[in-house]
Amino acid sequence: MIKRSINIKGELHSFDKPLVMGIVNMTPDSFFDGGKYNDLDQAKLRVDKMVKEGVDILDIGGYSTRPGADVIPSDVEWNRIKDIIEYSSSKYKNIIISVDSFRSDIIRKAFDSGADIINDISGGNYDKNMFKTASELRMPYILMHIRGTPKTMLDKTDYKELIPDIMDYFKKKIDMLYDLDVVDVIIDPGFGFAKDYEQNYELLRNLKLFQIFELPLLVGLSRKSFIKKKYGEDKTLEGTLELNKIALENGADIIRVHDVKENKLLIK
Repeated sequence: MIKRSINIKGELHSFDKPLVMGIVNMTPDSFFDGGKYNDLDQAKLRVDKMVKEGVDILDIGGYSTRPGADVIPSDVEWNRIKDIIEYSSSKYKNIIISVDSFRSDIIRKAFDSGADIINDISGGNYDKNMFKTASELRMPYILMHIRGTPKTMLDKTDYKELIPDIMDYFKKKIDMLYDLDVVDVIIDPGFGFAKDYEQNYELLRNLKLFQIFELPLLVGLSRKSFIKKKYGEDKTLEGTLELNKIALENGADIIRVHDVKENKLLIK
């Protein structure tokens, strides 16, 4: 039986219907919308618009993880996101707030500011205290598959077998989380992270296989380069919608998107 709810601060949140996670990038260099919303007033308008359009989760990040992205200090990351977390969590108490960070010190500050979920692209690989932090704070944890770092991941696509290798990664990491009593785990196969063009589409075709873990499944396809390559520069939204429709048909519980209104229409 697939786990259809997660515990957020003592309240059960259901996955009876798929959820839409809206991306709030507070960065000057993210691959699609870098620099558009890193001004606080613009970010507030974006959050307000997403909520009006029916977003279920706001995913707030201050560190670009596009391929080749440079490292930034922790204090810079925190200063980018702290005000929009506080704004979102205080104004929209019925909206789940996710923090896109691989640093446990950022997660602790975000939790104190009202954040609900950890979205860690590194699967705990970049900060040895991350799993322990999730356990201590009793925060649901999004476990993503990646190899290397954003700087090196495009050189890490040499899998023995793509799907079995990702499965093995998840098995080991989930066991580690369960050992620390982190039971509210969401898995994300990491589209675009250490996967080449063909591997991303292979992953999409085999998405149903990840139901073996009986955990909610998050898919982040929105406007990524492998969509642009297939559909063209001016058709990335149409391509995103087509692929998210396939993902939902194959078991996705959360779709992480830039365009809430359009993707919300995919939810039956």
